[in-house]
Amino acid sequence: MGDVALPLDLASRPFTVAQGRAAGLRLPDLRTTRLHSPTYGVRAGSAPTSLTGRAAAFAVGMPSDVAFSHVTAAQLYGLPLPQGLEAAETLDVSRPSAHPRIRRQGCRGHRGLERREVVDLGALRVVGLADTWCDLAELAPGDMGVDDLVIVGDVIANRLEPGGVAALRAALDARVRPRGKARLMEAGALVRVGSRSPMETRSRLMFHRAGFPEPQLNSDVFDAHGGWLLEGDLVWHQHRVIGEYQGADHADRKRRSADSFRIGLAEDEDYTVIEIFAEDVFRPARRCTLLHRFARAMDLDPATLTIG
Repeated sequence: MGDVALPLDLASRPFTVAQGRAAGLRLPDLRTTRLHSPTYGVRAGSAPTSLTGRAAAFAVGMPSDVAFSHVTAAQLYGLPLPQGLEAAETLDVSRPSAHPRIRRQGCRGHRGLERREVVDLGALRVVGLADTWCDLAELAPGDMGVDDLVIVGDVIANRLEPGGVAALRAALDARVRPRGKARLMEAGALVRVGSRSPMETRSRLMFHRAGFPEPQLNSDVFDAHGGWLLEGDLVWHQHRVIGEYQGADHADRKRRSADSFRIGLAEDEDYTVIEIFAEDVFRPARRCTLLHRFARAMDLDPATLTIG
């Protein structure tokens, strides 16, 4: 810290200029470039290196009635966001409508906090999960499309179980003329409990839009004697078909070996197990080939499906 000796209780956290003065620091000490200033009226011994640290520094200098919302809330919760939003640095901050919106460099102010649930996430006030889902639809469709909202909705529904899907719908029903309502309505009808990754959700949506029966998600598969065989990502028990999404975490040899062994056991019980890769979801030609393969396995007439 050079020639600025911070009191012990200020050395490890952001503090306001007023707090620094009360602790005995002189104005020249507080104005030195050796102290970091994350936002107006706030000082810290070093620059925050994480989103949580940066949000905590801004919170120190803002009114106590604000909460982090929208993209920032989603980031703080660790929700899966489109690539362009994952590293967004501008902080979304909401405040009750009775007060002016926050206008600070590095922040995007919103109003209407009185109509949203607010929870404590560590030391930060953050808009609740279900309301954050609704807020994300305020972004442009190109930034947050229907599938993106379904992916986030699946994660939130899992976290809020029991009653996760109902909680999302209740949050939407509580809104008056929300922006992005059409996308929220479409996405809300597609949210399910059970998906464990964004690509599992995208795979499920691929089958849904092609007109396939709805699978059970991460469902247990048993042999004829009740012995557990595996947990399938997408399982059509009636058709004895399992779709297994193969992500990067399945790439190492030991994991592939274990997967192959379990798949063999399922096939011994007359299940058909078909692997799904990202290219099958995103590339039209591969998607068409994969969907035809599943249709044959389920003895479905491709003419009744929307395969392309």
